[in-house]
Amino acid sequence: MPELQRLQVGHASAVLAFELANRAYFAAAVSDRGDDFFDQFADRHKALLAEQEADTCAFYVLVAEDGSVLGRFNLVNIEDRTAELGYRVAQHVAGRGVATATVRNLCQLAATRHGLRTLRAATARENAASQKVLTKAGFVPVGPADPADVGGKPGTWYECQI
Repeated sequence: MPELQRLQVGHASAVLAFELANRAYFAAAVSDRGDDFFDQFADRHKALLAEQEADTCAFYVLVAEDGSVLGRFNLVNIEDRTAELGYRVAQHVAGRGVATATVRNLCQLAATRHGLRTLRAATARENAASQKVLTKAGFVPVGPADPADVGGKPGTWYECQI
């Protein structure tokens, strides 16, 4: 059974493998992160852990029984009991309810572990799968997103009171 774990130093190689294996799949929905992201991944991973240590963000990975990463789930810009949710799941588990179940789980953790009361998430208008995940997890649309927030594509903000 997959387990949602807080991002740690030891996750670096599995997260990089996840990102590389799903790069083309992710790029179909959001802007590609570019070669620099992968070339400088070790430094980026350390920077994420430093942000997490400062309590401005909380990063989670969904880890399969074999240690591989099935998804990334992030709470960023934590301030005033509010955070922005971002997530991505591996192509081979997409459409199976994994994202929805994990977003629900993270909503509970956001409230109990991080003291949050409101989560926001932006999704591109053409990303029907992400919209479905958010609505099934209790999010409601609250207005247009800044195109820069969804990879330069028009989108919508969703919000969930937890």
